[in-house]
Parts: sequence; structure tokens; C-alpha cells
Amino acid sequence: MLVTSETVQLLDGAEHIGKMILQSDVVEHYRQCLYTFRQDQEAQVLVAEFVKMKERYEEVQRFGRYHPDYKTVTKQTRELKRSVDLHETVIEFKKAENAVQKLLDEVSVILGYSISEQIKVPTGNPFFDTGSSCGGGCGSGGSCGCSVH
Repeated sequence: MLVTSETVQLLDGAEHIGKMILQSDVVEHYRQCLYTFRQDQEAQVLVAEFVKMKERYEEVQRFGRYHPDYKTVTKQTRELKRSVDLHETVIEFKKAENAVQKLLDEVSVILGYSISEQIKVPTGNPFFDTGSSCGGGCGSGGSCGCSVH
């Protein structure tokens, strides 16, 4: 890639946008929720238990219904997942995480559409995916089969 003064200006502008996002109320709230989540011992214990159970679940899944602990492990995994998902600190963290993702999606769409409405912008948000064959947050090579270049 040939680096021109225009390229440098564009990169500087992108860096400026990144700094603005980092200084936004949305990201500040996310940081607060992340700190609270990391400090919440009950939430951390639940997540650690779920991670262990998930590993066990994956082991059981290799054998499927034929594994002697299939039903027990499957049920315990669902129950632990529900406990994690209903924990207030986890709920607040996930809301904050989604708000940051929404902000990033909106910025991506604005940048992409400023060039052309045919630009594919992987947002993972069906509201923004307007019929492109590459929606659903596939920028990392997801289930749609596309790949990062």
C-alpha cells in the first residue's frame, strides 16, 4: 500500500474517532460495569462454575445421548447458564456491552454508507443488515462463509 499524505490524514481521523469513542459516556459506563462485574465475587464464582460445567458438557457431547451423564450434565449446564444470565451484575454488564456494540455498529454503518450503500458492513445487527449476503457479524469469517482478507 502506498502511504500518501491523504492516507495519513485518514488514519489520523480514524484514530480521532477511536479516541472519541473511548471517551464517550457509553464506553465509560461499560468500563464501570466491567469493573463491577470483575469485583462481584458471586458473579465470578458463577461464571467459573459455568466454564467448568461447559467443558464437561462439551466432553459429554462427544458421545451424545449415549454418555451416562448426558441428561444430568445437560440439565446442570442449562441451570448454571440461567443463573449466570439472571445475575444482576451480569445483566448490567451485558447491557453495557451491547450498548458499546450498538455504538460501534452505528459508526461502521455511517462510515460504510458514506462511501456507498452497497458497502457490506458486518454489524451483527439485523437492523443494519439491509439484504447483504454477508450480515450477522461475519467480519471474522463466521457462519456465512466469508473470510477476513
